[in-house]
Amino acid sequence: MVKPINHNIMSLRRKASPIKKTDKDVAELVQDLRDTLKAHHEECVGMAANMIGQNRAAIIVSVGPFDMVMLNPEIIEASEPYETEEGCLSLNGLRSTTRYHKITVRFDTPDFQEQIQEFTDWTAQIIQHECDHLKGVII
Repeated sequence: MVKPINHNIMSLRRKASPIKKTDKDVAELVQDLRDTLKAHHEECVGMAANMIGQNRAAIIVSVGPFDMVMLNPEIIEASEPYETEEGCLSLNGLRSTTRYHKITVRFDTPDFQEQIQEFTDWTAQIIQHECDHLKGVII
């Protein structure tokens, strides 16, 4: 289901709760992320669960033609820092931030298969932005 975008800065600053294999509504959360990202595809390439009112550790990222959902993502390595400007659906305007060209992320797939993958450049930037949301960090 397409969910409204959360603009409440106080709720966006809360750290997300981990998702457990025993949580019963994971499939619904994943579908809500997919539907909401698709509804905003013109202006958005990634989304964190707290952006749709769920303070849970889940993100979705457009990787080429595919949308990748990551549960409990954790950036375990980052290299090659650079300065950039980013926007966010939850905020107006652009803001400066530091990102890394190359990151390694540990995460669970929606069916709870642990993955460790390396991402670079634009995809890495999107993942970093969404992982910041999960930590309550807003650009």
